[in-house]
Amino acid sequence: MSILTIEHLTHRFGEKVLYEEASLQVNKGDHLGLTGQNGVGKSTLIKILTGEVLPDEGTIQWQKNCKIGYLDQHVSVEQSLTMVDFLKQAFQELFDKEAKLTKLYEEYSQTASEKLLEQAGKLQTDLDESNFYQIDTIIQDLANGLGLQAIGLDKKLGELSGGQRSKVILAKLLLEAPDVLLLDEPTNYLDDTHIQWLVRYLNNFEGSFLLVSHDYQFLNEVTNCIADIEFGKLTKYTGNVEKSFAQKEQNKQTYLKQYQAQQEKIEKMEAYIRKYKAGNRATMAKSRQKQLDRLERLTPPGSLTKPAIEFPYQGLVATQALTTQKLVVGYREPLLEPLDLMVHVGEKVALKGFNGIGKSTLIKTLTKVIPSLDGEFHYPLNTKIAYFTQDLAWPNEQLTPLDYLSDRFPDTTIKERRSHLARAGLPDKLAMQSLALLSGGEQTKVKLAELMMQTSNLLFLDEPTNHIDEAAKKSLQEAIHVYPGTVFLVSHEADFYEEIVDRVIDIEELVK
Repeated sequence: MSILTIEHLTHRFGEKVLYEEASLQVNKGDHLGLTGQNGVGKSTLIKILTGEVLPDEGTIQWQKNCKIGYLDQHVSVEQSLTMVDFLKQAFQELFDKEAKLTKLYEEYSQTASEKLLEQAGKLQTDLDESNFYQIDTIIQDLANGLGLQAIGLDKKLGELSGGQRSKVILAKLLLEAPDVLLLDEPTNYLDDTHIQWLVRYLNNFEGSFLLVSHDYQFLNEVTNCIADIEFGKLTKYTGNVEKSFAQKEQNKQTYLKQYQAQQEKIEKMEAYIRKYKAGNRATMAKSRQKQLDRLERLTPPGSLTKPAIEFPYQGLVATQALTTQKLVVGYREPLLEPLDLMVHVGEKVALKGFNGIGKSTLIKTLTKVIPSLDGEFHYPLNTKIAYFTQDLAWPNEQLTPLDYLSDRFPDTTIKERRSHLARAGLPDKLAMQSLALLSGGEQTKVKLAELMMQTSNLLFLDEPTNHIDEAAKKSLQEAIHVYPGTVFLVSHEADFYEEIVDRVIDIEELVK
């Protein structure tokens, strides 16, 4: 049974065509992943489905009485609410029934009306069948699964970090138990333990969901079908990401062979027409021309910008790339135990641990973005640092990527800047659009291009894979692997870093 039907969807974002006559059907029980390169319109499609964005053309038809839940990580929340009070809002309808039940009992005590007693009985049954009296336990179990218990459910929303706030919003959505979940990057602020909890939850979810995630291992574990966005079309495949991409590649190769065969046929027909159009076979040549005119020509296979990321290296004559002595990091209070660390030149180190534990704070301290609270750290002379921050903040988001890189590197030519953006996976036409119009993944590619224009021997990469597509991720992985210098990498994707790092430091073991 279809719960969602999309027909003839056409939508543009600025000068970019996201969808053109695209169609898709989502059925009951579909655990669907939306895939595609950065900027193809995955998040925009979610916003169209919620009504936040109106499409230029086309129809969106939901099943009647379908309850839809949307993970909006930027929704406005009441700052003074505690986490537990915010989560209880997921059961507001039941609390309203309880209030009505209490009022009915009060009225019954005065009138002894059988009708009131009957109404109260129905409400009581509804509350019992809805597990109303287990709400506290339900909230605690889910909060524990997402790591909220460790933060403290009595903490006010205004005191939470951005990542913690996103977790709370996700928790409330799951507690609401809608028929359909619309999830845009739900794992961005989850560590491995809580991602695996979410995997189990979604695999047991009886409803349907549409999911956008650049964590392909996560997508592969929770989906049973894929809708791939490419060249303005939505193509649905059965199976998880691995099976769907294999099917997509097979379809692509089949189409390529059909296209090449047709091109050969056209070339032969055109050669025959040129040769005989003026001779004694002119009639046959005209007949061939009519056949050629009637031929329904296949569209040439499209091509996408493929990333070729590479970080320029400057040699360093030293044995140790970094040493710390009793280094204490934090803001007002220390986050971690005093850190004694020695990293060799050329060593690649991954930092792991749950969100908010202090990984980014450690990186910011080592790159001198914020001061240390105590202790010291040292680099060799001639150390050149390049730093990728996960924050997509710009001094002026109305600048184009080319203008931004021109401001950062005024001595470079426009050809050099275009080349680096292309190698980061950003198409030339997007290099001319303002940063504000780019998707999160496209903005990340601008940051990667910026990094590629800096010579370094020590790289700090803070969650560089958060928004990028699989092609860019693979190119980044290879770039880190072949980079001769030292790398500090923060990532929640173990499958991204496990094969390319020499050491993994678990920050949870350093918590005060």
